[in-house]
Amino acid sequence: MAASELCVRSSRDLWTILLGRSALREPAQIEAELDRNWERLLQGLSFYKPPSTSAADKLKADKDTPQALKDFGLRISKLLGLDEQQSVQILQCYLQEDYRGTRNTLKAVLQDERQSQALLLKIADYYYEERLCVLRCVLHLLTYFQDERHPYRAEYSNCVSKLEKDLVSNYRRQFESLSKSEAPTWETHGILMTERQVSHWFVQCLKEQALLLEILFLYYAYFEMPPNDLSTFTRLFKEQGFGQRQTNRHLVDKSMDALVERIGYFSSLILVEGMDIDFLHKCALEDRTEQHQFFDQQDICKMLLTFGDISHHGPVLLAWVLLRHTLRPEEVSSVIRRLGHTTLQLGVFQYLTNMLQALGSTGNNCTASTARMCIYGLLSFVITSFEEETLGSQQHLINAACEVLAAPSLAELFWESNPNMGLGVILDCTVGLFPYKTGPLLQLLTALLSDKSTAKKVYTFLDKMSFYTEAYKHKPNDVISREDGTLWRRQTPKLLYPLGVGQTNLQMPQGCFGQVCEGKQLSVGEQGFLVRWEYSYSSWTLFTCELEMLLHVVSTADVLAHCERVKPILDLVHKIISTDWTVSDCLLPLTSRIYMLLQRLTSVINPPVNVITSCVNCLIALAARQPGKVWSSLHHTGFLPFASTPLTNMAQTVSAEGMKAGNYGNLLVLIEQPRGEYSVTIAFLRLVTTLVKGQLGSTQSRGLIPCVLLVLKEMLPAYHKWRYNTYGVRERIGCLILELVHAILNLSQEGDAPSLQSLCIYSLANTEAGQAVVNIMGVGVDTINMVLAAQPSSGGSEGPGQVLIQTVKLAFSVTNNVIRLKPQSDTASPLEQALTQHGGHGNNLIAVLAKYIYHKHDPALPRLAIQLLKRLATVAPMSVYACLGSDAAAIRDAFLTRLQSRTEDMRIKVTILEFLTVAVETQPGLIELFLNLETKDGSDGAKEFSLGEWSCLSVVLELLDSKQQGKYWCPPLLHRAALAFLHALWQDRRDSALSVLRTKEKFWDNLTTPLFGNLPPPSETTEPCVLESCAFVMKIIALEIYYVVSGVLDPSLKAALESFSTKRRYDFWSDYVRDLVCVACDGEEEGLRSLSESQMLISAWRTLLILSTSHSEVMHLKDDTVRQKLFMDVLEGTKAALLMSQSVFCLHLGSMMVTLLLILLKQWKRWIQGLNGQSAYITQLPQLLLCVCEMVQDEALTLIDSTRHTIQRGDVQEDGMETDSPHIQKDQQDSVCVLALHLSKELCRADEDGEQWLQVVRKLPVLPSVLSALELSMRSKQNLYFTEAALHLLLTLARTPQGAAAVAGAGVIQSICLPLLSVYEGPANGATQAFVRKSQDAPSWTGVYRLSLSLMESLLKTLRYNFINEALDFVGVHQERILQCLNAVRTVQSLACLDEADHTVGFLLQLSNFCKEWHFHLPQLLRDVQVNLCYLCQTCTYLLHSKKMLHHYLQAKNGEGLPPGPHPQHAVQPASKEQEEAESKALQAVQCSLLKILSKTLATLQHFTPDCCQILLDQSMDLAEYRTLFVLSFTTPAFDSDVAPSFGTLMATINVALSMLGEVCGVGLSSRSLLMFSMENCFYVLISQAVRCLKDPSVLPRDKQRLKQELSSELSTLLSTLFRFFRRGSPSSPASGLLPSAQTKPPTPGSKATPEGQEPFIQLVQAFIRHVQR
Repeated sequence: MAASELCVRSSRDLWTILLGRSALREPAQIEAELDRNWERLLQGLSFYKPPSTSAADKLKADKDTPQALKDFGLRISKLLGLDEQQSVQILQCYLQEDYRGTRNTLKAVLQDERQSQALLLKIADYYYEERLCVLRCVLHLLTYFQDERHPYRAEYSNCVSKLEKDLVSNYRRQFESLSKSEAPTWETHGILMTERQVSHWFVQCLKEQALLLEILFLYYAYFEMPPNDLSTFTRLFKEQGFGQRQTNRHLVDKSMDALVERIGYFSSLILVEGMDIDFLHKCALEDRTEQHQFFDQQDICKMLLTFGDISHHGPVLLAWVLLRHTLRPEEVSSVIRRLGHTTLQLGVFQYLTNMLQALGSTGNNCTASTARMCIYGLLSFVITSFEEETLGSQQHLINAACEVLAAPSLAELFWESNPNMGLGVILDCTVGLFPYKTGPLLQLLTALLSDKSTAKKVYTFLDKMSFYTEAYKHKPNDVISREDGTLWRRQTPKLLYPLGVGQTNLQMPQGCFGQVCEGKQLSVGEQGFLVRWEYSYSSWTLFTCELEMLLHVVSTADVLAHCERVKPILDLVHKIISTDWTVSDCLLPLTSRIYMLLQRLTSVINPPVNVITSCVNCLIALAARQPGKVWSSLHHTGFLPFASTPLTNMAQTVSAEGMKAGNYGNLLVLIEQPRGEYSVTIAFLRLVTTLVKGQLGSTQSRGLIPCVLLVLKEMLPAYHKWRYNTYGVRERIGCLILELVHAILNLSQEGDAPSLQSLCIYSLANTEAGQAVVNIMGVGVDTINMVLAAQPSSGGSEGPGQVLIQTVKLAFSVTNNVIRLKPQSDTASPLEQALTQHGGHGNNLIAVLAKYIYHKHDPALPRLAIQLLKRLATVAPMSVYACLGSDAAAIRDAFLTRLQSRTEDMRIKVTILEFLTVAVETQPGLIELFLNLETKDGSDGAKEFSLGEWSCLSVVLELLDSKQQGKYWCPPLLHRAALAFLHALWQDRRDSALSVLRTKEKFWDNLTTPLFGNLPPPSETTEPCVLESCAFVMKIIALEIYYVVSGVLDPSLKAALESFSTKRRYDFWSDYVRDLVCVACDGEEEGLRSLSESQMLISAWRTLLILSTSHSEVMHLKDDTVRQKLFMDVLEGTKAALLMSQSVFCLHLGSMMVTLLLILLKQWKRWIQGLNGQSAYITQLPQLLLCVCEMVQDEALTLIDSTRHTIQRGDVQEDGMETDSPHIQKDQQDSVCVLALHLSKELCRADEDGEQWLQVVRKLPVLPSVLSALELSMRSKQNLYFTEAALHLLLTLARTPQGAAAVAGAGVIQSICLPLLSVYEGPANGATQAFVRKSQDAPSWTGVYRLSLSLMESLLKTLRYNFINEALDFVGVHQERILQCLNAVRTVQSLACLDEADHTVGFLLQLSNFCKEWHFHLPQLLRDVQVNLCYLCQTCTYLLHSKKMLHHYLQAKNGEGLPPGPHPQHAVQPASKEQEEAESKALQAVQCSLLKILSKTLATLQHFTPDCCQILLDQSMDLAEYRTLFVLSFTTPAFDSDVAPSFGTLMATINVALSMLGEVCGVGLSSRSLLMFSMENCFYVLISQAVRCLKDPSVLPRDKQRLKQELSSELSTLLSTLFRFFRRGSPSSPASGLLPSAQTKPPTPGSKATPEGQEPFIQLVQAFIRHVQR
């Protein structure tokens, strides 16, 4: 396939491995990588050598590298100034990792000048990235080598100890050479070195400098810097002007400022870190300053005296002043003072604040934390050593201190340290001004909050204040003072806040002493007194008063001043609640006022945006724990958007009718958008997301609909067009919007619409919001790479690039979820259209999504893109292959390169294989591209297939190799994905791919390996994917055995199957699956971890067992003991599943096990009957029968409840969606109730004598329960599957006399007779509703009616006179349908209609045995039935006689009766041979049905006509008892309802039967028997009716004479034909065999023996002829 893994791993690969984003995750693997590459890390950038003659010669001598690559390598060498051999290596790495073409196009690219130049520039970018990745690896090691929480700390530490010795000297030299290197020119580096490329080179140079300095800074944070190193660095940085005096400074433009600043920051930090202020502090405390390494350093001092012209000098000078002041206090000269003054002039504290903010906002957090630690030591010692007044503005100092305290551990360090030293001094100063100035103290305390312990300390600190500082312009009257005015005493108590009575307030008591602070300025230009009162109070009460005060003055001119006091309070509250929730109850007086504050502040003309943001931030912290409480208080404030009218439907909701934007909406439009600052919007989005994630109740979450609608309608489609002042805010808002939508789509489905989720789905699918998400996904991999490349940071985890990646990932996930959750529809939504529309030049979205495979920074991005592609490939009607256009092959190569890479992240590989698995079924073009099969003509002329160079099957086969299993590059999850792909190929019958796979050596051995391994018992934990792997293997084997003829099966598969049997794997898997079912149904936690995987394995095993019943030879399952074990295990599993039927999972399992047991009972019937003697089976079967019947009873009762519930709701559609309550039953073909009925039926069949069943019926009221459910189901026309299954069970029971008696005794006629009317009396009239042309086998309500007829027939046949009254009731109730059905055969010849006629006549046949009872109860119906049966006989005769007419009827009237031929356009094309065969088969099926109906009709008519013997011999017979059924006419009947059935009809019937008997080819043995039976009965009816006419006095003698003549001649002719037929041999009439109730051979007077070849009925006819001839 692609070039093998290169011996030299690329630096980017190494960096990915160290970050833990590759397949190499074990510490030993990381250590091996570091051992292999530590020298490269030590060399750093000097690993990449300049060009040399020796390297060029070695390259020329290299025989393995193609000449084209060598030539191109030389061009790379010239452009980049890189060693020739390394240039070729870079080229090979680039081709392996980043090249976006195919290997076939590479040759053309290298030869084409323009394309090769573009390729050169891309390789330059790749090379620059490689250089940075080397440094990033070292930075990563230095970041975590002392972090105890990091999994690879020990390995990193070992590597750093190897690097420690020479790292500094190497990296310093590299920094020096970079800062002094001359810019490349086109003369030295070729014509491609344009101005733009030079600028690109210089940005790279600055990035490398910044990274080198960052590494050196981190190094010196852990290791001490010798004095001479500090001198070297000071000189170096001075010469370079802290990054500002680069050799190539003329190339610096505005975009590079951030990088230059970064170089300055690290230069400054390295020097400060080198002075070792922490050790200096320690020496000073212990009074051993002479031990400090800089106790005597004069040369550095001389250099530093020249500092002071740029801001980067500030921290260095500050540290040096501190150093000299501490080490040589006696030498505090004017020089030190001058340096100190210069430091303050440089604004050192503002500089430190800006530096720490810049380092904290981008890049490595460890670097920022280390910088803060460094500056913390500096600040602490500076404040301890110098008077605070001498350090400039207090606010600048506080800002710097707060920025420093953002480091994780420094807040705890502060609270543990001496409060009179370091930053404690600043805290003390701010307390002295509180609450005259609240800001400084609260700003500092907010920074000092980092965890729960510090939160409690801050809370306690503020809760116990002992001083209250106040400002006075004049001395008040209620105060007396000492003579010198320094001490005041209050004479009267004083309320500190002018609030109303009953409000929270502070009262300063009488007699309070106050110290007048000297030397403290109030503010600029103010005169007066600052008094510190000795008064104990809680600041939290004071804060409540401040909030209350703001509420009072909100609409006055004082509002802005009060807002400045309140904002720090709100920020502190937000931080403290976020850090420690337990304090929130104590802060209730504050937090409860935020809602009113928000309402008042957002209503004023010019709202204070920053305070509103702080309010919302507090609510976010509260909503994280109490969403319901926050929502109920917040939605009354008018801040959030709201609906003024109730929301009833989606159309009204989406139109935003009656919705108001709320105060926030107005603030967004009037304040934030014009200003370009969006702090409230960011807080609003986070608040709504927090409320959504809080899982509010459905009513509350519906209240959020206006908020979400504002986001979807006004913000998402337009946010990218707003004005922005700050870079990165747009991306952040986009990310927050998608986080909100993502949270909503991940909510559990809510019932009532419109819900938040349904609103999101509808909006994204059908409005502009969806297009906005599509635009975000369409950003593309190139744009993301550009944003990442432009970041000044060292590839850390924060920055605009990372936010953009996160936004695109959210867009993928949101789109995927919308398509998944969207209601099914015939038309594509605008979102789906936008996703799948074809654009020119490969710029459509599908191509953009596929190209995310080239992204290497965040493995989740390509993974999510592929997941979305997989979803689109499944649901969208489009070809992914066509969308990829000319890039298809290149994208395929990129997919396969990542799939075969051993270091690639395993999850991407799994996702790629899952995508290909889906593509097998839905994307034929794409899968052919990935299969990449090459064809050639074989020796026998057939095509032979082989694997191409870029075939995904090569990778899959490698993953399948049993030797690879367990290796890090083939974990079980990946193995499972490969097997799933193969299963998809087998399921889709990709014969070309399968033929290649079957021929691969050891394919079947490797494939079946999982089945021969021993899994731990199901009660212990097994990786779910292992179960799935075994399931897929079983399914593949089953498909192969099923589709391939056993003789052609691959020998290795046969051997594997034989081995499966001999190694007792049937026993193992049978035990395992049985235990798995039992454990899963136990309800124990252990059994419920991998439900779907367990179900999949059970299903696959079931398939294998079902297949083994018909392919036992191939599968080597012939041993009776093994079969017995398998059967008993299935029996046990079924019992376990049925006993625990409450969980949905158990119901599914029960359904699967029951179907398996049903099939085994049927297929292994003989063997099981032989098993009856065995005790195990005898004990198991009654238990199972009882268990199943208990279930049937319970399920039937549950079904009754659910059906009634559905009827009450008015939701009576067939298969309507039920609620998700576990107690509501759904009627499905594989529901447990239906399957339990089928299983009980099969068990009933297995129970030959019916004894066990009777015992169960006596124990359980199962029949009444089933019949009640049956009655309700029929009345409401619901639960079709249940109804059919119940009737099948009753039919089976009705076979035996005891069973039939039990069914009849349970009241079957009451449950079925009247409710059955509802089944066929629908909203339409009876005639049109009666005979829907449906497939005969499809479950239908007409099928229910047919089954009911069969049940009545069976019960009447078994119980006879005990059931006759019920049978007559049934026929009386349904007489209209019965008569309609007998007539309908003339008009509808579909198999379903004929089937019903067959069932109807069968029932009438049984009932005709009881003519007298019938005549007594229903005389008119009897007459109607007789007439209709005669007409039915005439119809069947005609249709059987005229095949052409029947064929015409089938084609013209009911095309459904004929299966469609292979060509759907049969009207246009001439009929093919296959089509003719299909039509011929359909015609034969209809003829067979008509013949059955005819035979039963004649057998029935036989009961309505006098007995032949009696009427021939008994002269005194009462003829009035029998009606004349046929008129006296001998013409051949026409197909017309007006022509009455006559003797001619009967003669025609006999003739048709004879002619059909003559067609030996078209008539089977059973049909011949039917024909003989029909003929026999027809002769019988003819003779009986003829004799009745001859004896009837009302018939004229002339007519009698005509009758004799006609019959004599016609019958003689027929007899001669029959004699000829019998001489050839013919089957006898089945008589009672086929239709047991039909009368058999009537006795002929005087016949003792039958001559050979003569049927008894022929003798009867001969006797009759003699009789009429007399």
